[in-house]
Amino acid sequence: MSTRTLARQYWVAIRAMLIFTAVLGVGYTAAITGIGQLAFNANANGSLIESDGETVGSSLIGQSFADGDGAALPEWFQSRPSAAGDGYDGAASSGSNYGPENADLIAAIADRKAAIAELEGVEPALIPADALTASASGLDPHISPEYARLQVERVAEARGLPVAAVSELVESRVQARDLGFLGEPTVNVLELNIALAGLKG
Repeated sequence: MSTRTLARQYWVAIRAMLIFTAVLGVGYTAAITGIGQLAFNANANGSLIESDGETVGSSLIGQSFADGDGAALPEWFQSRPSAAGDGYDGAASSGSNYGPENADLIAAIADRKAAIAELEGVEPALIPADALTASASGLDPHISPEYARLQVERVAEARGLPVAAVSELVESRVQARDLGFLGEPTVNVLELNIALAGLKG
């Protein structure tokens, strides 16, 4: 193969690389970003939630409503447990990866059940599973409607609000199954707590 032929092939390869880089690396990325910003702005920017003009979190990532020692703050609805880092650590998303017969998991569930039963003043048998177990990501922003309802009386008492008003707020925040049949009904804890902060006693 002559030097001229070899140089021509290299030049064709370089031009193809530059064209595909421009089209796929820059053009495609810009087009998809533009579509996302125009058609799905909130989703493309992290589904952020604002309260009083300040970003307080994302509807996709759960957070803790506990004090510095990990004790539940009684005036807020509580999220499900988290195994991500020290709890709801967005940089350490993970589950515990414990099997159902793991002694540490069984002990953790027993401890959580006793703590929630005392906090809510209910029988341990009434506590739903999502109140006792962490999600696979450790960052689940939702709880079951049953767990939200379990917390109504405690939150109402802590805030000096009528139980009926807090209960009505919970019911208004229940999200139905996706497409009407996928998954289970849920309640977004951050959105619920923001709405709760707006209730007047």
